[in-house]
Amino acid sequence: MKLSELCKEINLPQDVTERVLDEEKQMKAQNKNTVPADLTSQLLRVCETHTKYLNKGIDEKIFTDTMKCFTRFIKECKDRTGKAEFDRGWWTHRQINMVLFRIGELEYELTQSQGRNAVSVHIPSDAEFTPEKVDESLKQAEEFMAEFYPDYKDVEYFCESWLLSPRLGEIVKETSNIAKFQKRFRILEDLPDDKEYMEWLFGAKADTPVQELPENTSLQRKVRELLANGGNLGAAVGIMEKMR
Repeated sequence: MKLSELCKEINLPQDVTERVLDEEKQMKAQNKNTVPADLTSQLLRVCETHTKYLNKGIDEKIFTDTMKCFTRFIKECKDRTGKAEFDRGWWTHRQINMVLFRIGELEYELTQSQGRNAVSVHIPSDAEFTPEKVDESLKQAEEFMAEFYPDYKDVEYFCESWLLSPRLGEIVKETSNIAKFQKRFRILEDLPDDKEYMEWLFGAKADTPVQELPENTSLQRKVRELLANGGNLGAAVGIMEKMR
C-alpha cells in the first residue's frame, strides 16, 4: 500500500495528508538520510503492516477501522488545542504491531493479565455505545480471536476505564448505555484518584479548574457537581462477566 492510498483510506484531513506526503517526498529526495516526523514515520510503517494483514487474511475493514485511530487522534487534538497535530505516537505502536484491533465499535488489545493471555477492551471516543452495538462488536471479536489468534480464544476480557467508575454508576440512570456497559463487568480494582476522564469527558487537562470545565451535556454537568463538592470521578478495572 502506498502512503497516499493509506491517507485516503483512513480519511486523513487534506492538510495533514499534504504535509505527510511532502515529508515522504523529502525523504526520497535525500535518499532517506532524514528522519521523518513522527506521524509520517508511523504511517509508513502502517503501510508495511497492511501487507501483514493481507498475508494473515484479516478483513480490509478491520485494517481500515483500526488505522483510523490516527485520524481520530488528530481530530481529538484539534478539538482540545485548535491544532491538527499528532500527539499519540506513544500509543499507536499497538496498532502498527498488530496487538490492537478495532472490531466494530470497540478496540481489543492482545495482552496478558496475571501471567495469562487476556484481551484488554478499549472504548474509542467515537464509539456508538448502545448495548446492541457492543454485543455485535464482542461477537465479532470472539470470532476474530478464534480464527486469527487462537491463543486468545476464550480468554478473559478486561477493561480499565473511567466508564467503569463506581461513582459514575451512582450518577447515571440504570437505563443508560453506560450503566448497561458497567453491568457486564465485575470490578477488580477501584481507582478513585484517576483523572483520565478529564480528557475524555471534558477534553481538558487533569488540573483544569472546575469552573472552566464545559457543561454541554447532562453527564458533564453531573460530574462538574461531583468535583465542585470535593469528589473525583476516578476509574476502575473490571473483568467482563457478561460477554453478550
